[in-house]
Amino acid sequence: MTAVYFDSKMPDAERRAKLYAGDIFVFSPRPSTLTLIEFARELIEGAFAPLPPRTAQFKLSVERFVEVFGPLKPHFIHHPKTASLLRDVVADFVTDLDAIHVDVPRLRGATSDKYLTAGVGYAFPPHRDTWWSAPMAQLNWWLPIYEFSSESGMAFHPNYWARPVSNGSEEFNYYIYNSVGRKEAAKHIKADSRKQPGPREPMDLAEEIRIVCPAGGLILFSGAQMHSTVPNTSGLTRFSIDFRTVDLTDLENGRGAPNVDTRATGTSLRDFRRGRDGAAMPDEIVARYDSGEIPEGAILVFKPDAQANEAAAQIASGR
Repeated sequence: MTAVYFDSKMPDAERRAKLYAGDIFVFSPRPSTLTLIEFARELIEGAFAPLPPRTAQFKLSVERFVEVFGPLKPHFIHHPKTASLLRDVVADFVTDLDAIHVDVPRLRGATSDKYLTAGVGYAFPPHRDTWWSAPMAQLNWWLPIYEFSSESGMAFHPNYWARPVSNGSEEFNYYIYNSVGRKEAAKHIKADSRKQPGPREPMDLAEEIRIVCPAGGLILFSGAQMHSTVPNTSGLTRFSIDFRTVDLTDLENGRGAPNVDTRATGTSLRDFRRGRDGAAMPDEIVARYDSGEIPEGAILVFKPDAQANEAAAQIASGR
C-alpha cells in the first residue's frame, strides 16, 4: 500500500526508507522553492515574450515552439544561478549536504491537446526512472512552476510497485543514450523515434494517484515508482522542474528500492554531484553500480554543445 505524506517533519533517513518502500511525500511551497520557480518563470517568460508562455502554443507553430523551448532547457539547467538556487532547495530538506548528491535540474514543458508530445515535449508513458540506468537509491523531486490541474500533471501507478513489467530496459545503455538520444531531443517534433525503455505489454492503469500541489510545491518519490505524464487536456502548457538525488551512505550500504524489472546497463551516477560543494561522485561508488562495459562512441556524462547554449542565450536576451 502506498502512503502519501503531506508536509511531514520526518527525519531524512526515515523518509528515505519510506520512499524506498513506495511511499510519496508532498510539501507546501516555501521560500527556497518559490525563489527557484520565480527564476525559471523569468527565463520562460523572457523567451516566449510577448506571448504568455502557457498559451503560446496556440499562437506558434510547433516548429517555432521547439525553436524557443529547446535551447531554453539547457540554458536553465546550466545557468550558474540555477545551481545556487537548487542547492538552497536541497538544504531546506536535507541536513547532511556531504552525503546528498544531486544531478542537474530539468525544465519540462507538457503542452496541451497533443500539440507537442515528442522530443523536448516528450510525454512519458508509464515508466520507472530506473529503466534509464538510474540507481535504485534515486529519489525524484518535482516542482510545478505555475499552477496546474490534475489534467496536466503526473499519475502514479502504485499497483506496479512490486509488479514487474516487460519494458525493454535490457536493451538500454545510458552512455549510448547520452551520445544519441539526449543530444537529438530537439530534432523530434512530430514523433519521437529515439530508442527508449517503455512498457512492452498492456498495463492496468485504472488504479492511479494524481497529486496536485501549488506552484512551488514539491512532490518527492522513488525513481523506482511507476509514473507517467498525464495527457494534458487543461488548455494550458504545464511547465515544471524536476531533479534527482542519491544519498552516499545508502549507496555505500546497498540501500534503495527493490529492483523488480530493471536490467539497463551503464549508470547515471556520474551525473550526481555532492550537495555541499559540487564534488564528483567517488569513482569506487560509480564502479560498484556500473555494468562495467563502456560501448564504443559512448558519452559518460551528457553536456549540451556550445551551439545550443548560444541559441539559448540569444533567445533569453530577446535577440
